[in-house]
Amino acid sequence: MKNKRQLFIYAAMIIAGIIIGWIIFGGGKESSSTAVSSDKNSEVQASIWTCSMHPQIRVDKPGKCPICGMDLIPVSSGEDKENNEYNKIQMSESAVKIAEVQTTIVQKSLPSKEIRLPGKVKPDERKISVITSRFSGRIEKLFVNFTGQEVQQGEKLATIYSPDLITAQKELFESIKFKQSNPEYYKAARNKLKLWSLNENQIDNIEKNGEPQNYFDVLSPLKGTVMKREIALGAYVSEGTLLFEIADLSSVWVLFDAYESDLPWIRKGDNLTFEVQSLPGKMFSGEVTFIDPVMDSEVRVAYVRTEMVNSDNLLKPEMFVHGIIKTKLSAVKNALIIPKSSVLWTGKKAVVYVKLKEQTKPAFEYREITLGEDAGSFYIVKDGLQEGEEIVTNGVFKVDAAAQLAGKQSMMNSEEGDDMKSGSKADMNIKVSSEKSENNNTKSLNISKKAKEALQNLINDYLLLKDALGADNISDAKKAAGNMQKTLASINMGLFTGDLHNDWMKYSNELQNALKQISGVENIEEIRKAFITISNTAIAFTSAFSPYNKTLFIQHCPMANNNKGADWMSISKEIRNPYFGKAMLKCGSTIKEIKSN
Repeated sequence: MKNKRQLFIYAAMIIAGIIIGWIIFGGGKESSSTAVSSDKNSEVQASIWTCSMHPQIRVDKPGKCPICGMDLIPVSSGEDKENNEYNKIQMSESAVKIAEVQTTIVQKSLPSKEIRLPGKVKPDERKISVITSRFSGRIEKLFVNFTGQEVQQGEKLATIYSPDLITAQKELFESIKFKQSNPEYYKAARNKLKLWSLNENQIDNIEKNGEPQNYFDVLSPLKGTVMKREIALGAYVSEGTLLFEIADLSSVWVLFDAYESDLPWIRKGDNLTFEVQSLPGKMFSGEVTFIDPVMDSEVRVAYVRTEMVNSDNLLKPEMFVHGIIKTKLSAVKNALIIPKSSVLWTGKKAVVYVKLKEQTKPAFEYREITLGEDAGSFYIVKDGLQEGEEIVTNGVFKVDAAAQLAGKQSMMNSEEGDDMKSGSKADMNIKVSSEKSENNNTKSLNISKKAKEALQNLINDYLLLKDALGADNISDAKKAAGNMQKTLASINMGLFTGDLHNDWMKYSNELQNALKQISGVENIEEIRKAFITISNTAIAFTSAFSPYNKTLFIQHCPMANNNKGADWMSISKEIRNPYFGKAMLKCGSTIKEIKSN
């Protein structure tokens, strides 16, 4: 029995050893194989790698970010693309709260807009009289001694001695002898004097005196202000010589510059208000009486006119004014409108994120839309959205960034995802930006001292705008942009002649369009978006004309403008990033200097 029991124990131990060995060596091998297979699958799934700071970097293997040097992280392989989930991003409730995501229901409305227009006071062209010499002669007396002198209708302006008029008077005396027998001859002699601007009373006095009159007075045809005086005492004049230009300024025109994008919103009869710098706080009101049917080919604007009574002479020709028209787009009665803050731009395409309904967690869908007219703080939507849909209006960029990190369709990879491999696109953006900055001073043009002073004021306003954005101060930023717009409007185009005029008009129009975008914006990110164009244009004209009296530094942030990079100018080498403000105030580097001439 004892031997059998021992034999049983030995057999049990052998069987247990076999089982344990199988578990260790056989089962472990299978488990190990499974783990290896799982790791391989994971590695296959993570076939795309990106940078958490620069999501446009997308490569097919792990490594370092070519921009910042951080380790790349894996993203999905694109399976979502196959099951129609590629354009959708799901976020947790806490992530939505941290990103401060806010949404708005898309609604139909009558689009309205506040249009800001620069302009100038001009004389009423219907009340301008040009006085020319109807006969040759010499200026014997001059009663108008300076430009700007007020004259009354019928007042003497000058006295002329004219041998031709003496000869014409003698012809009149000769025709009087044949007044009864040949009345046509007599009428012709009188009409000749009338054509030389002598009135009936003057001709009657000549007949009555019976002797030729040697001196003749030039009389004012209307009450008004002498705008031009082209003669001097003792000067000889010939027939057709310009003597005076007189304008009645009791009523004036105010001509506003309307860009092409403004014209659909402006109609005859629209009410407008405007102010002038010399009368701060005083608002003038009128209505649109005329819209120029032809665009000015040089400045690319159409002139919008209002007519103002100016009996107190407060409005003087060539004064700069700043006008506002609050209007509605009558051509579109019921349009879909969305806030500007909801739109992201990818090249020529506009993108919004639509909140998906009936989801357990917050989810958003990437949507490319077609936009219509700019309606101040809103855009009109032509296609891509339906009434009642809910779109993200605050935190849009953060939602898009989450989509980028998750490998979903986003603003950055909607068309270019495959081209972003190996950081080539990012490297190219930095290189192009650097090349642009280094070439900024290749074209140095000489401008007058007055032109430089005008541009210095514009640059000072620009620097205030840059500082306000760096401090995240939206009210100061809008105020600086408004001052910059006023300074720009006050710059005399006549300071730039020849080719310089065309160059400045290009810069001026680009600045005007970008600054106008800021006027109705209440989101600092929208101001920063417009600031990209403002900075590029400011750097361009500063590099071309070198107008500033101090050295300016061109600085660059590779992460601004949706990681495409953006530049700005500063008076100091210290980096104060206007595109991120306090969040990334020191992000950037100085890449170029513009020295004063």
